[in-house]
Amino acid sequence: MSLALKSAAECRFDAVSLGEVMLRLDPGAGRIHTSRSFEAWEGGGEYNVTRGLSRCFGLRTAVVTALADNPIGRLIEDLMRQGGVDLTYLSFREYDGVGRSVRNGLNFVERGFGPRAGVGCSDRGHTAASQMQPDDVDWQALFGQAGARWFHTGGVFAALSSSTPLVARRAMEAAHAAGTRVSYDLNFRDSLWRSNGGQSAAHAVNRSLMPFVDVLFGNEEDFSAALGFAVPGVDERYEELSLAGFRAMIETVVKAFPNIQTVATTLRTATSASVNGWGAILYHAGKFYEVEQRELAIFDRVGGGDSFASGLIYGLMAGKDPEWALNCAVAHGALAMSTPGDTSMASLPEVLRAMKRGNARIER
Repeated sequence: MSLALKSAAECRFDAVSLGEVMLRLDPGAGRIHTSRSFEAWEGGGEYNVTRGLSRCFGLRTAVVTALADNPIGRLIEDLMRQGGVDLTYLSFREYDGVGRSVRNGLNFVERGFGPRAGVGCSDRGHTAASQMQPDDVDWQALFGQAGARWFHTGGVFAALSSSTPLVARRAMEAAHAAGTRVSYDLNFRDSLWRSNGGQSAAHAVNRSLMPFVDVLFGNEEDFSAALGFAVPGVDERYEELSLAGFRAMIETVVKAFPNIQTVATTLRTATSASVNGWGAILYHAGKFYEVEQRELAIFDRVGGGDSFASGLIYGLMAGKDPEWALNCAVAHGALAMSTPGDTSMASLPEVLRAMKRGNARIER
């Protein structure tokens, strides 16, 4: 059973995302606190999904976001243009010369290796995206006139400020009214909620948005920390959840929010920063599907979940069966973690090859 979608012919966009896009600064194989040079990328949980849908899967995508109008903002804009995402709904805000009132987010990320875990250090207070308001965008024009088949946002954007959940809600309401499918990635980040009401605030915000969600993404920690559901059979570090526990957890969420038709979660066991078990489970139309964990060598795990989401969305939008869509999600997420940066560098032929469990022999 496929999700009913608007036809591509009646929509300008296949998929639209709403979220903050930051400048990622990567020390490569080194450490943040000792590096003297950094490579620049763009990245953001919600944006990464539509970028993957554009670059890997060839869909027509757009991002709704805001940047401070200074050289850093223009660099992020240039990086996004290379990603192939339409920037019609990118808004630039006047920069005061210092960043007292508005600025752009920075995200320093080191990959980790072996026993040394990856490290992320974001600097994103008072950013342009965090100051977005519900009426900044003509949502009816976007979803009702231009048209989009799919809309994606998530818990990272909703955690940025007191106004961003209102922006997300307004967008989700308009998308639903126009017949656009809505997906949401819970993406709980303790660092974002720590000074913004903590887990109780996260529960309230995310639960308020669930009635507008068709497809929900999250891992075992997300369902507990972001939604407040008790997770059966798992310790406080979320490392021992059984497959039966995952199913029970998902069933609890769907029972609480019966509008949610599809729930997808990655299955990950971190043996080290360089080697993870990687698989997934999908609930769709009352049935469960699973891709068992397989050992996966990790080059850069940041963005793997976002690429998992874009792979699943592509499969569902393409009318593929749920098992195919889940395998596509797992393959695309795995390939994204084989390259540096937040975003996917994979091609569709590479994803299809990985889905067939192809080997890594060199292609000439």
